[in-house]
Amino acid sequence: MTVGDTEPSGPRPSIDSELTWLLHRAAQHMNNATGDQAQKHGLTLREYIVLSALDKAPGLTQGELGKTLSLDKTTLMSQLDRLEHKGLVVRRSAPGDRRLRIPEITESGAVLRATVAEASAAVEASVLDGFSRDNVASLRQMLFAIIGDSEDRGSCL
Repeated sequence: MTVGDTEPSGPRPSIDSELTWLLHRAAQHMNNATGDQAQKHGLTLREYIVLSALDKAPGLTQGELGKTLSLDKTTLMSQLDRLEHKGLVVRRSAPGDRRLRIPEITESGAVLRATVAEASAAVEASVLDGFSRDNVASLRQMLFAIIGDSEDRGSCL
């Protein structure tokens, strides 16, 4: 340590820490790393995730999008308002029901999302660089098995 450096306060994880804590800390680390990439391009991590959801699942109503991301209506609306103000999203009325709104990613939103996705993939690859391709594939399989395809009651966003 150099002069002025301080030791991190609080408990630190170890190899025998609770799995939940290790997963939480790993998620924090990845969120910080990818969040930095989003911020370099003028987005918050949450805005990037909303754009990615719109890219991967176009045509969802605002309500469906909120359920997909486990975001409450107020939080989602503020995210969509900011993205719309930036010209990255537009909201259209649903064809069968004008009361429903369908957010759509704009061309500039898609380009920005792809740029952040590429930068985030590079950060993820850097973080996982010490692991074999098989280990990374196993990690992905295990995480997907833990998550499953059920709806989640909460959000890490």
